[in-house]
Amino acid sequence: MNLLFKILGYVFAILFSVGAVLQYNDPDSLHWIIIYGVAALMSLLFALNKIGYIVPLILGIFAFVGFVYLYPSDFQGFDLNDGDIVTVELGREAFGLLIISIVLLVFAFRIKRKL
Repeated sequence: MNLLFKILGYVFAILFSVGAVLQYNDPDSLHWIIIYGVAALMSLLFALNKIGYIVPLILGIFAFVGFVYLYPSDFQGFDLNDGDIVTVELGREAFGLLIISIVLLVFAFRIKRKL
């Protein structure tokens, strides 16, 4: 595996782990801890070259569907001063899923390309 992708796998494993830990004070924290935890695990398995392309592909597609589902119709930004707290929170959650989706899909296509 290319060293750059291995490093990216470890970096995103750390970032998603931190994201999972930071969800502890969210009203629906368990959902987001699991989501970010699974993304961290997928990133670590990618870095260790211990995963096929199907699992990150499917999870990346699910994360993208989640992004589309959660994306607020009146997105107002990420800062609480930008608008309604509910809309801002939905926007943050949606874009978190978009980041997860992009990372997992890149990993899946990288694994598939190697086969």
